[in-house]
Amino acid sequence: MPKAVVLGGYGLIGSACMRSLRSAGYQVIGVGRSHSSAQAADPAAQWLIRDIPSITPDEWRTHLAGVDVVVNASGALQNGARDDLGAIHVTAVERLVEAAQTLPCRIVQISAAGVSATASTKFFRTKARGDAVVSTHAKDWVILRPTLVLSADAYGGTALLRAAASIPLLAPVVLPDAQIQTVFVGDVAAAVVAAADGKVPSGTVADLTESKTHSFPDLTATMRRWLGFPAPVFTPKVPRAALGFIGRIADLLGHLGWRSPLRTTALKALGDGIRGDPTAWEVAGGAPCRPLEETLSQLPATRQERLFARANLTMPLAIGTLALFWVLSGLIALFDVRGAMAVLADDAMPAGVVVVGGAVADITLGLLILWRPWAKRAALSMIALSLAYLGGSVLAAPQLWLDPLGPMVKVLPGIALAAVVWMLMEER
Repeated sequence: MPKAVVLGGYGLIGSACMRSLRSAGYQVIGVGRSHSSAQAADPAAQWLIRDIPSITPDEWRTHLAGVDVVVNASGALQNGARDDLGAIHVTAVERLVEAAQTLPCRIVQISAAGVSATASTKFFRTKARGDAVVSTHAKDWVILRPTLVLSADAYGGTALLRAAASIPLLAPVVLPDAQIQTVFVGDVAAAVVAAADGKVPSGTVADLTESKTHSFPDLTATMRRWLGFPAPVFTPKVPRAALGFIGRIADLLGHLGWRSPLRTTALKALGDGIRGDPTAWEVAGGAPCRPLEETLSQLPATRQERLFARANLTMPLAIGTLALFWVLSGLIALFDVRGAMAVLADDAMPAGVVVVGGAVADITLGLLILWRPWAKRAALSMIALSLAYLGGSVLAAPQLWLDPLGPMVKVLPGIALAAVVWMLMEER
């Protein structure tokens, strides 16, 4: 049985490649740094849990013994708290290629349409450098460059399209001049299998794309119809300046671990257009990639799709609301410690400890939920602390339950919102 290793095996493209290679008769090993993400993506698969850029050439030689093909589907859109473009797109590829030079295996590099050394974003420039390493130093290789990949899974650009298409009543006109081509993830996976089987000659560099182009507003409108949402009532134009501001906010969140599809790299790539030329792939003997309409026909939009699109749209609002609520509640208590103490008890010392300690805890949780690695735990801690506040109020300040403004009753919606965030937070 032939053997394949897939870097980034639980990503959007990598997971599709693993399934297709396994169906084609390969023994497949996925590589990624998150055990939980790997198990969620494919618990039955064989996994190598490692941070890919940290794997040395000597380690790769051990892992690649007896391997027929290596598929590099790993990548990151932009530098952030968890991602280093130079490490993942260049250093990791250099080490992999160095190890593979002495082994009889083919490297299939998944790149991106439009990469070049002079591209407008670091993503494309580092991807181009990785491609150059493969084409210059690898013995047996194929480089595949998909355009915007559409899949039943939703990360990055595909998640952005779903969210934009799900805005109630509104369809903001964004990047009206951007021209986009798409490709079905199944066609990308089939191309990888063809390359792995040797049906594509070594040295092939090919874009994987449909032939037709779409403006970004038209693509969003098509996704809206596919999801089954009603036509928008308003179509306001969004100025580029406003879009740039949103991108900078998303970049800031990237340093807190959030991989927002609205970061400046994604917006710049969309603004420049995502286009490719299918000629090289067809000349190499590859099957033509499906047009957008046929792709969507392979991806029926169910109730789950609509719920995901709306949830993806509202999650930032929910997290921002929780952060603001908890930070403000803590600050207000600190600004009027005596007033808060008066509500709790006549004994100033214990009441002071409770007020100040609770305020610090509130502010801490409000800030922690903004940090992606701790967001889920922060939401769960908000629920626990809110329940503690409710229980403590029965003993220390039962009169609050009879207050006409209902301060304690209003804690319950906060618990519910934190529970929603905790349950919906999911790692790739």
